[in-house]
Amino acid sequence: MIPLAVRKDILILVTQAHTDGAPFYKIAPIVGCCTRTLKRWQANEQDKRTQRINFEPTNKLSQEEREQLISVANNESYKNLSSHQIVPKLADKGIYLASESTFYRVLKEHKQLTHRHKQKEGSRHKPTPLVASEPNQIYSWDITYLPTTVQGVFYYLYLFMDIYSRKIVGWQIYTKQSSELASEVIKDIAINENIKVDTVTLHSDNGSPMKGATFLTTLQKLGIMPTFSRPSVSNDNPYSESMFKTLKYTPSYPSKPFDSVVEARIWCETFVTWYNHQHCHSSIGFVTPVQRHLLQDKEILEKRHRVYEKAKAANPHRWSGSTRNWYFTKEVHLNPNKAKVNNIADKVSAERHSG
Repeated sequence: MIPLAVRKDILILVTQAHTDGAPFYKIAPIVGCCTRTLKRWQANEQDKRTQRINFEPTNKLSQEEREQLISVANNESYKNLSSHQIVPKLADKGIYLASESTFYRVLKEHKQLTHRHKQKEGSRHKPTPLVASEPNQIYSWDITYLPTTVQGVFYYLYLFMDIYSRKIVGWQIYTKQSSELASEVIKDIAINENIKVDTVTLHSDNGSPMKGATFLTTLQKLGIMPTFSRPSVSNDNPYSESMFKTLKYTPSYPSKPFDSVVEARIWCETFVTWYNHQHCHSSIGFVTPVQRHLLQDKEILEKRHRVYEKAKAANPHRWSGSTRNWYFTKEVHLNPNKAKVNNIADKVSAERHSG
């Protein structure tokens, strides 16, 4: 509300402006109020609106009642219950202290909506941040469903990828999920990629094949360190999730379910060959995963840069600034800290816009 003394000063200026021909609808926005308020001030009318400043309801709980409510909520019989459960139980005993909403409001004011008991509150720790600066350092894997012609029956695609190069380093399709089958796939990958002991970290979610004793034992023998996502947090395994989206939204993905495992494997072989050898991946400078896996991407990007510089020199009027920055991605991060994410974004942005 505007103090009376200030209102009088404003009214003098408003009256003068209105006398000089300024309409109220143009004066009101300058003053910061509506036209009706200015006219009411001129007529010296009182504001008839009901003021609720410092309003307190007459039925407000007393301090003693609030303390009793908190005491009951922390009682051994009710400390693990919500207000919606406490109120009915009290009513069964012939006791009424307050409504569910009042219970909730008072508990909220005292920060006791959750964990009023002594049990330690559960926590979900974020996975350890990982960084890959070359191929065969960090792998990501997961299993996805492939539909069959029998409703309710699926084939399962086991797919492993290198997050640095995005290359699919191994895959297989089976009729069931098991750690034993996953072990066979990772053994083949270790041979094909010539994995050395204690050089590769394998990230996955918390599925039973990923945490099965057979699979974990195989990883231990191969010298591969497993890491896991938080339960039900798909963002912790983004590379595999993104891979499956690419797989299932590619134009060549069959519009009809697979008739057999053999048919599914034939199609997947075609997809993997295309993805690894022909697909220009946007996150690695539009080179193919195999080119990056073989460390050819830096030379390819430098060559593209020279082509653009030559084109600019031939026709400088077509460029208002620098040529496209064919930046080289030096590191790939898995589950980085928020501060690290911001630093990465700033660094990439700077690289893209640098001359």
